[in-house]
Amino acid sequence: MELTLIGRCLCGHVQYRCGAPLAPATFCHCESCRRAAGAHVVAWVTVSADTLVFTAAKPVEFNSSRRVFRSFCARCGTGLTYRREERAAEVDISVSSLERPADIVPIDHIYMEDALPWDRPGEGLPQYPKTRPVD
Repeated sequence: MELTLIGRCLCGHVQYRCGAPLAPATFCHCESCRRAAGAHVVAWVTVSADTLVFTAAKPVEFNSSRRVFRSFCARCGTGLTYRREERAAEVDISVSSLERPADIVPIDHIYMEDALPWDRPGEGLPQYPKTRPVD
């Protein structure tokens, strides 16, 4: 049986389910993610776009930058997804919006070149100036 992830926004208006992660989760420190979340870092996990189903209200989608779309709850503002036109078959889900976020453990930090000067993770995970290297 394939793993199913379940999540929701803060107020519960938007709820979703999706398939298993396609790759390990990551912590993103880019300026765009920081501003969208109002936080110094966002944990994301990538899933197949065709497995993402909204089971209650659908989120609002915002074209946050060229060919990038983010979704959020129109009631409470919780950021939920990130998708790029170049990766149409994939969508990134905010790990913190999952019902069981502790089950998804990020393995690295990306876009450290954008990290705030006081944001220097010390847990020993790999850190990359931009995106993680492709195997």
